[in-house]
Amino acid sequence: MMTAQELATAGNVATCDTEEENTVHCHGRVIADRTGCPHQNPGPAGFSPGQLRSAYKISGMGSSATTIAVIEAYGYANAEADLAVYRTQFGLPSCTTANGCFRKVNQDGGTTFPAFNVGWATETALDLQMVSAICRSCKLLLIEANTNAWSDIAAAVQRAATMGAHVINNSYGGDEYSGADYEYAYNYPSIAIVASTGDYGYGLGVEFPSSTSHVTAVGGTTLATASNTRGWSETVWSGAGSGCSALFAKPSWQHDSGCENRMVADVAALADPNTGVAVYGPVDELTAAWFVLGGTSVAAPIISGAYGVNGGAVHGSQDPYLHTSSLFDIKTGNTGFCDPTTYFCNGGIGYDGPTGLGTPNGVTAF
Repeated sequence: MMTAQELATAGNVATCDTEEENTVHCHGRVIADRTGCPHQNPGPAGFSPGQLRSAYKISGMGSSATTIAVIEAYGYANAEADLAVYRTQFGLPSCTTANGCFRKVNQDGGTTFPAFNVGWATETALDLQMVSAICRSCKLLLIEANTNAWSDIAAAVQRAATMGAHVINNSYGGDEYSGADYEYAYNYPSIAIVASTGDYGYGLGVEFPSSTSHVTAVGGTTLATASNTRGWSETVWSGAGSGCSALFAKPSWQHDSGCENRMVADVAALADPNTGVAVYGPVDELTAAWFVLGGTSVAAPIISGAYGVNGGAVHGSQDPYLHTSSLFDIKTGNTGFCDPTTYFCNGGIGYDGPTGLGTPNGVTAF
């Protein structure tokens, strides 16, 4: 098992391949071994559900009346079994098909599932387990799209909405221009639709769907224990995606002055792989192991879980802007090589691009 010191200096790799034209890629990053392969641990390493709930001051368990959907590409036959290992390890209540907590369908709502893809299966494990970490009693709905093509992913999002999801988690993104044609699939004001902003920092343009104002765009932080009143410290994670949309208008509730269009992100949570989370996920189609994961694919389901604890959205993606006092303002850190005077890529007092309004301080903001 990797020590905290080893984690702090470890390398990491993307769980999913870079997207091709008209496709999306997931935003997970996994701690790697010396050969560049995902590092398998003999037991949990990285932050646990209890630590995440402590860091974000979340005490509620949520309700079985609330359903959180996670949108994924490709198949993962062992999703329910691997989730059970995670939940048992950390003392979370059982969430199975048999007890009505867990359900898996394809993008058409059926039970014929697509082919296995280890990168996306790892992403699926991460999303299900991070949602579980925050909203222990929420029902989970896994939608497996046929492929990572925008058309299939959009169909999966719509399927989640028609099946009654209160929260829809999207830990992926792609080119803003190619994704924009599918904005309709994310326009459900009564549903909390959450999207990660990406792991490439600032300067390469923002990704869709986080760039549409229909979703709550989630950036990333580096999280560590501290001897302060909160017991934790956070700074901007250097990989957190941020920036100004080239396509979508600024929503009425966003008031930053440097971007005339929609600004990314809205809020944030832990994303740095080197201060990552414990996940039990696939090694291959038949076996699984413990890994340490990060990326804004960790941050998004943490926020989805917070929405779940609170029962879902009240005012859609506007909710955090109505409750800024219930967020921890992230004031330091930056996303690498950027102008040190701009909020587009630097943490600062109040709103900033990489972490938006801040990270959860309880669930009131959601």
